[in-house]
Amino acid sequence: MGTPSDIVMMDALVLSRAIHAKQVSCVEVMTAYLDHIDIINPKVNAIVSLQDRGALLQRAKERDEQLARGEGRGWMHGFPQAIKDLTATKGITTTQGSRIFKDFVPTTDAIIVERVKRAGSIIIGKTNTPEFGLGSNTYNDVFGRTLNAYDQSKTAGGSTGGGAVATALHMLPVADGTDHGGSLRNPAAYNNLFGLRPSFGRVPAQQLDGFYAVMGTPGPMARNVSDLAMLLWTQAGYDPRAPLSNRQDPVRYTESLKHDLKGVRIAWAGDFGGHIPYDPGVAELCKAALKVLEQLGCIVEEAVPDYPIEPVWENWKILRAWQSGSALKALYKDPAKRALMKPEAQFEVENGEKLKAYDIYDADVVRTAWYHALRTFFDRYDHWIMPSASVFPFDANTDWPKQVGGRTMDTYHRWMEVMIPVTMSSCPAIGVPVGFNCAGLPMGMQIVSPNHRDFACLQLAYAYDQATQWVAKRPPALLGG
Repeated sequence: MGTPSDIVMMDALVLSRAIHAKQVSCVEVMTAYLDHIDIINPKVNAIVSLQDRGALLQRAKERDEQLARGEGRGWMHGFPQAIKDLTATKGITTTQGSRIFKDFVPTTDAIIVERVKRAGSIIIGKTNTPEFGLGSNTYNDVFGRTLNAYDQSKTAGGSTGGGAVATALHMLPVADGTDHGGSLRNPAAYNNLFGLRPSFGRVPAQQLDGFYAVMGTPGPMARNVSDLAMLLWTQAGYDPRAPLSNRQDPVRYTESLKHDLKGVRIAWAGDFGGHIPYDPGVAELCKAALKVLEQLGCIVEEAVPDYPIEPVWENWKILRAWQSGSALKALYKDPAKRALMKPEAQFEVENGEKLKAYDIYDADVVRTAWYHALRTFFDRYDHWIMPSASVFPFDANTDWPKQVGGRTMDTYHRWMEVMIPVTMSSCPAIGVPVGFNCAGLPMGMQIVSPNHRDFACLQLAYAYDQATQWVAKRPPALLGG
């Protein structure tokens, strides 16, 4: 297979500096990445709808000409980027993993696509996702399954599975994604990466309903925290098309992340008092990572907010069915289109149809009470930590785990319940690597921080990454690791 080129092995900020210093040309960068994708992507199916090589090289040549004129467009100038296939991308097929949209080509870009283009990137295609982003296993009837970067018999996770695998295998410098029930955090864990679910409103997204605090959010994924922060800087910031988006200046994410952790107070969730089961080895790897934080000066103890966790899950299911089902209900009403929808998509619509307005209000009251319980909890702790999944990457041909820790999972998403306390709080959370089990399968943990303290979340993750260096220490075998 050969050794990947030095260009594709550069991390994003290193690549950016090399391009701007004219140590490598944008044409050389594009050629190296496309050659690498040709070799690696057929083994994992992470990048889909790849665009014509000649056209991409021509755009790279134009980027070189811009640099020669002193017209650098931004830190991503000349970067090859592929966008998650849920996210509208002008002129490139955007299927949402559904046969219903297999030929749909948007005429406009989503906000985060506009922003990475403005920063100089060249869109080379899309990254694979489960149908409508439902479920943390990336497969669909349009493009098939995406396979894990470390073990091609296992799932990549999801729903940002394509972006995670493409980043882990250096087919992209960084990747965008979205996260509702763990879609950035879970595939980061399953592919030994960093994935950030930002605070609500940090990264704007246009919604059909622009005035409800939805539980999904766009966010960044990267191989190190500095690159992650730079992509967050690019994605974040107010946009009038997203009326609830945050007005804080995102320039802070370009600042140094170095921070003294002495005395930083961290709570470890454990199994939430026996409520959430884990497969053997998951909690043990996370506990070993906590010892690293203690060595950095943090004070760690096991604790959870003073609020029962079961109502959080039960009322999330109501809000999930309402939000996801509402987005899909028009498709469901058409019998021909309904026949093309996977069972999980039909499940969300059918559950949403049973809801009354008062049910949604009552669920939001629970969500608000949970937020305040966590807000009070953060008066005592600076951060809260829990695993990024209950199970290690499982067989890629299994749609979702039916049992975890000996307990039967009653829905297609129950096995990801450990993600939901964060989703329901709208607090920022970074998925960080914690190492590998004896079978060589990766796992991660979530660092959760108070609402809108995304920078503090990045600082803790940065210090942890500097101390552990899991990405550098354990590259995927497909890269010669």
